Amino acid sequence: MFSKDKVTEIFCTVDDFCKEFDLRIKELKQVQVSGEKRYRNRCLSMSDSEILTILICFHLGAHKTFKHYYQQIVQDHWADLFPNNLSYNRFVEVQSRYFVVMALFLKEKGLGKCTGISFMDSTTLKVCRNQRIHNHKVFKTLAARGKSSMGWFFGFKLHLVCNEKGELLSFYLTKGNVDDRNPKHIKKLTEQLFGKIYADKGYLSKALWEMLFADGMQLITKVRKNMKGHIMELKDKLLLRKRAIIETINDELKNLCQIEHTRHRSVNNFIMNILGALIAYCFFPKKPSLNIEEVKVNQLSLTIA
Repeated sequence: MFSKDKVTEIFCTVDDFCKEFDLRIKELKQVQVSGEKRYRNRCLSMSDSEILTILICFHLGAHKTFKHYYQQIVQDHWADLFPNNLSYNRFVEVQSRYFVVMALFLKEKGLGKCTGISFMDSTTLKVCRNQRIHNHKVFKTLAARGKSSMGWFFGFKLHLVCNEKGELLSFYLTKGNVDDRNPKHIKKLTEQLFGKIYADKGYLSKALWEMLFADGMQLITKVRKNMKGHIMELKDKLLLRKRAIIETINDELKNLCQIEHTRHRSVNNFIMNILGALIAYCFFPKKPSLNIEEVKVNQLSLTIA
């Protein structure tokens, strides 16, 4: 488990954002109409910043289950940091209320900026073993069967885009049977991007290339063995070999941040788990990155990675 100083650092960052968020809500909140039915809005003993910090720190630790993490770490070792902690059952009930806050925090504070060099890939999120597909109930009407390079699975796909610094730029969640080249989802995934996007052969599509080119982006992938070769700049060849950076990010999200597991009991907590894992990755002190330098030799620009 990481130090309490790291927990305090995360709490300060989250608390500053929560204060800004509360000010926005107060500005947008309208005066309640007279005669309208009023509802109780009882405040929790824990602040929003404390709850968000606990959700994020879970994905930075070594615990596999949230229950053991909350009871052993939050209520025991971090009792001085969170003196007014809720019971485990109550915490699980209220955590889904903070979906909007976590999504905005990830968008404004977590995601990086596009530099013109982006890497795109998708990873599977299995919700159960293949032997239990027929007995699965939580995501029965939401998840779908799909096939990846590792075989068939039942669940969802998480589409990610990162830059050469290892910072996440965009993400998108779809069913497991959705094609990676689906133009509708790719358009939403690349709304704020520009420059060149490097991807694997799974994104090889003339229609997709033309759509991205019309939006000011260039999709660069390897060609299949039965296709004719095409001219590619040396810079693009070198960067295409470094596409493993986003596969490393997918591996860290699964093995370190626990973005994938088969113990979900509600859809809301599944979404909160994904947001928490993505935010936790943004707090990593060291991310997989490329050391890129441009050297001009005889008026030719070469990229050394």
